[in-house]
Order: sequence, then C-alpha cells, then structure tokens
Amino acid sequence: MGFFDFVKHAGEKLFGAKEAEEASAAVASAPDDEAAKARLDELNREAGAAIESYVNTQGLSVTGLTVTFDGSTGVASVFGVAADQASKEKILLCCGNVTGVAQVNDMMSVDQSEPEASFYTVVSGDNLSKIAKAHYGDANQYMVIFEANKPMLSHPDKIYPGQVLRIPPQ
Repeated sequence: MGFFDFVKHAGEKLFGAKEAEEASAAVASAPDDEAAKARLDELNREAGAAIESYVNTQGLSVTGLTVTFDGSTGVASVFGVAADQASKEKILLCCGNVTGVAQVNDMMSVDQSEPEASFYTVVSGDNLSKIAKAHYGDANQYMVIFEANKPMLSHPDKIYPGQVLRIPPQ
C-alpha cells in the first residue's frame, strides 16, 4: 500500500482533467461557493467512475473495486481485493496511466501474495527491447514486459513517454 507517482499529463483521456483542475481552482479561490463545491464533487465522482469503468474493461480479476478521484490533488484512490499481485499492479497502472492522475493511492489487498514487480516510466526513445536489456540484461526478454502489461498494451511497439510499465521480477 502507498502512493505511486505518474505523469499527470500523459495517458488515457477518460474524463475532463482540465475541467476538474479549473473547478478545483474555483473552489480554492472561493471556498464558500457551494455551487463550485458541488460542481467539483460532481466532476470528481465522474472521474472516479470513468477510471473504474476503464479498469473493468481490462478484464482484471478484482472484487469490490472502487476508485475515487480528487481533482485538486490529481490523486486516484483505489480500493478492492485483487486475485493476485499481478492483477493488483495492473489495476494500479490502469488508474495511473490516465491524463489528470498524478498519483495513485493503493488501498487494495491481494488474495494470493507473490513478489512485487518494479515500475518503470517510459522516456522518449524507449522501446520494450531497450527496457528489457536494462532490467534483465537481454533485449529478447521484451515479451516478458509486454505480457506483464497486457491488456493495457495492445502491441509491443505502442508505448509512449510518461507511461508507467510493470517490470515483473525474473
């Protein structure tokens, strides 16, 4: 459990991140404005629901999934019980690789404990072979990383700067 950092302006565009930021700024400048607070609450609920829906489309094994979002901080909090460590890590990545999310607060638990993977943030010029060479010493191990990030990755060549990938232990 804990917080995981992500690149706020990279990832899936699931909700109006800029709109949530503007609503947060409106509440900060006028804390007594009930209409602004209500609008921010509504946008936060919509963002949490959008992220949760996205996770559900990935077919990952999780019970009681709930995602909340705080537009003022860019923090998505994830609750639920994953079937295994790999599913938990993929769920955290689904939540974090969304435009507008700067951090993911991991409040999940796991049915079957296993070693944790490490995470890697893609930079310009990266490809899975280069990442595999750096982490495993063998560029041909790129499919291990690709498989560890399915279904979020649809093709080994479709990664982007700012994306966070799961690097499973060898």
